[in-house]
Amino acid sequence: MSFLYWLEGIRCPALDRFFSAVTYFGDEILFIVLALTVFWCVDKREGYYLFFIGFVGTIFNQFLKLAFRIARPWVKDPNFTIVESARAGAGGYSFPSGHTQNVVATLGGLARWNKNTALRIVCIVVAALTAFSRMYLGVHTPLDVGVSLVLALVLLFTFYPLVRWGSERPGRMYALLGGMTVLAVGFVLYANLWRFPADIDAVNLAEGRKNAWSLLGALLGFCLSYPLDIHYVNFKADNAHWWQQLLKVVLGLVLLLGIRAGLKALSAAVGFTALWSNAVRYFAIIVFAGLLWPMCFTRFLSKKEA
Repeated sequence: MSFLYWLEGIRCPALDRFFSAVTYFGDEILFIVLALTVFWCVDKREGYYLFFIGFVGTIFNQFLKLAFRIARPWVKDPNFTIVESARAGAGGYSFPSGHTQNVVATLGGLARWNKNTALRIVCIVVAALTAFSRMYLGVHTPLDVGVSLVLALVLLFTFYPLVRWGSERPGRMYALLGGMTVLAVGFVLYANLWRFPADIDAVNLAEGRKNAWSLLGALLGFCLSYPLDIHYVNFKADNAHWWQQLLKVVLGLVLLLGIRAGLKALSAAVGFTALWSNAVRYFAIIVFAGLLWPMCFTRFLSKKEA
């Protein structure tokens, strides 16, 4: 932790504010916004690429958290201080860094797929600053960040040819989805059936189990949405005017986030608190994003004037 102690010593209000803002690039919401914007408006194949590396990366990230159960830096050393604004977004175990995983997978995926040099540079710089911010703020160690960085890079370069290969024929994409389903089911079984030590943090274990069910539900949503899209909807991401594209994103995200929050509130209101209910919620979210909303803008928002 010597590097963290050094960073603790150079903190100042201006840098605290800067890195507190930068760190939000690793938040789940940013991933949702960017991935869906690409999927709905730019290139469906690139959208699948971003979703797949994000999905598999999250499974590995959550598995490692439960397998190693490494405490946060300030838990290891009560005398170590963090930037307090970062505490709310630093729940669960420390190793590896979820924010680093998210930002490198998302922005790195954009940089890998897109050939625009300026965009690539911006994505790489922002991803690097976000990863560094987790250490500056004191919520992760260099090991946490480094492992997530390497894992995300491996997935970026592994899935790039796989998604291009899979998009050539539906059968190949089904094989990819099948492989990821095996991973998702395996993680659910591990999180819920493995005999963890009696002293494991109950809150962190519950969070891992909830995430396992959420990931499985999301993947099953993909398994339904993908074949129905290619056989019946077959929407074209770039077939719309600029204002139509903006409407796709803004209205689509408002509806999706509303569904996400509404289903969570409904489950709580009716006392439906079983962990597997998270699978139902994320299944519905992905079906909306990958099938129902594209059906709407295919019908109303996908006609360019000649």
